[in-house]
This record gives sequence, structure tokens and C-alpha cells, in this order.
Amino acid sequence: MVAVRTCVGCRTRAPRSSLLRVVAIDSVLVPDEPASMPGRGAWVHETTECVDTAIRRRAFVRALRVSGPLDTQTIEKRLNGYGNKVNGSK
Repeated sequence: MVAVRTCVGCRTRAPRSSLLRVVAIDSVLVPDEPASMPGRGAWVHETTECVDTAIRRRAFVRALRVSGPLDTQTIEKRLNGYGNKVNGSK
């Protein structure tokens, strides 16, 4: 049996392995690649459309049950390619 989660952006169900878990640490959205960080997590497709929709709808705030705005720069930089290994670089 495959674990299924719902994307907070597009609201579709998908296997856990195809979604990215995101947690809030001190009001900053942080990607949780191994899905092992403590606390509440929100699941989202790793696409610009789903992340933008979730930010616009304030879905991360509701899913993570935080009060106030969240800093989304970390997750947006990840989607734009910053912080990822490119062509085998370290």
C-alpha cells in the first residue's frame, strides 16, 4: 500500500513520493526532503504552479497552523533552481 497525501496547492491526491514536505521553522517555510523533521508538515507538488497557488490561497498558513505571514523565499528559491546541485556540482 502506497502512502497518499493531498497537495495544498492543487488539492489533488498523490503518492507521498511525488510530493515535497514543507515545514515552518520560525515563520520560514523550509523544504523537508527526507520528510523527517519534527512538527506539522504540508505537502505540495514541486511545481511553481502548485506552490504559487498555495501561497496565494494561504494554504501553507492553514495547513501548518501558524499565525501571521510566512517567509516563502526559501521554497521559491528552491523551485527556481537555487540551492540544488546542478550538473554534479557540490
